[in-house]
Amino acid sequence: MNLAEIRARLDRTGQSHLLQFFDRLEGDRQRVLLEQIASLSLEELPLLVETYVKKRPVFTLPKDLAPARYYPVDPACPARPWDRARYRAVGEDLLRRGEVAAFVVAGGQGSRLGFEGPKGCFPAGAVTGKPLFQIFAEGLLATQRRYGRAIPWYIMTSPLNHDATVAFFDKHRHFGLGPKDVMFFPQGVMPSFDMATGKVLLAAPDEVATNPDGHGGSLRALKVSGALADMRHRGVRHLSYFQVDNPLVRVLDPVFIGLHAAAPDSSGEMSSKMIPRTSPEEKVGVFCTVNGKTEVIEYSDLPPDLSAQRLEDGSLRFIAGSIAIHMIGVDFIDKVNSDPAFSLPYHRADKKVPHIDLATGQPVNPEKPNGVKLERFVFDALAFCRASIVLETDRVEEFAPIKNATGVDSVESCSQLQTQRAARWLEYSGVKTPRLPDGKPDAVIEISPLTALEPADLASRADTIRIPAGARISL
Repeated sequence: MNLAEIRARLDRTGQSHLLQFFDRLEGDRQRVLLEQIASLSLEELPLLVETYVKKRPVFTLPKDLAPARYYPVDPACPARPWDRARYRAVGEDLLRRGEVAAFVVAGGQGSRLGFEGPKGCFPAGAVTGKPLFQIFAEGLLATQRRYGRAIPWYIMTSPLNHDATVAFFDKHRHFGLGPKDVMFFPQGVMPSFDMATGKVLLAAPDEVATNPDGHGGSLRALKVSGALADMRHRGVRHLSYFQVDNPLVRVLDPVFIGLHAAAPDSSGEMSSKMIPRTSPEEKVGVFCTVNGKTEVIEYSDLPPDLSAQRLEDGSLRFIAGSIAIHMIGVDFIDKVNSDPAFSLPYHRADKKVPHIDLATGQPVNPEKPNGVKLERFVFDALAFCRASIVLETDRVEEFAPIKNATGVDSVESCSQLQTQRAARWLEYSGVKTPRLPDGKPDAVIEISPLTALEPADLASRADTIRIPAGARISL
């Protein structure tokens, strides 16, 4: 590693201050700092600073914005009927042939939940307290047993939680999955910028301040890590993408897989699931059509008058809320990585970033936002698809994220939704479930994916299941 070369690159890009304390560092610390700086795309920094830091990007609402079309959750819906059984058969065939893998974005920590450790290790089972990773692993195991084929699982960590995540899986023997079928890799990082000057901040004299590059960085990380090459070697053609905070996700949904791969209006490049928004204020991205293509508009960018528009039946006109569940074609991931024309945009977030004062060398813990963090969002890749489809799903069936300690999208709301879904499945199979006067289940119920991937899986054992009022039941 050439110090003079790195100094020259820093000088050319206006970031020479990153070596301000270099001469005071011991040899190993010098080496670590140089390696970190060398790993950054320094030549991109001036344009990023000019575009995203010194200026605040302004979202321009497309003139031809319209609500996205979607496949309704009820395939018999008169507005858009579709053959659910046909697409399920397609998806099941792809699973049997080993052409589908699972991919979870799991770079976060559980600190907002008062939990120290990777978020995937958080105890999420409504009754058992099973960690999120175990719930997903059981979904994979059940799917493998059903279709007789090992299914690879790619897990994107972050530099902050990578070692702890790998150790957690080792400790729990990969929850019964074959270790060779579980691949871990960290996501990329971006330097954090000083809001006033555009200079990259130093977290320590020997460390550049960085932040994860967002879930949009997952597409590049799949390539750089070798995961994409591993998929090619295994014959995987489609990737089931989900995020780590949602224990109700169907990790591999044959109907969704089949629609993505075979629907006449799908390119097989990237497809999405949606839920109907509950109100104009709900903080989820909104699927829209722009220039004939499906895109996600962030809830904060959709004007209030459009967000609140309603149809004659009272439902929201822009109703399709994004829940970060996608199918992505392996060829499409390759395309996004190979052609500069498909580069995803960055999104700016103003944050409080601890750093080293360049004048004194002392640490600074800011009381208000002082830094700019840049990240990419995976849904921005939809704009690069030739054609993309959206499938409606039921909130109770597939969306109970754990984002907050209390309130909306919290541990409590997730537990309630797990119970609601379990009660619905049991009643579908003929099991009587106690209800409170307001209609809510009078019990706490958790159903493992190993017990049932869908309601019909409970039918054979319905006669043996009893749910007493007030009970806590794990099936």
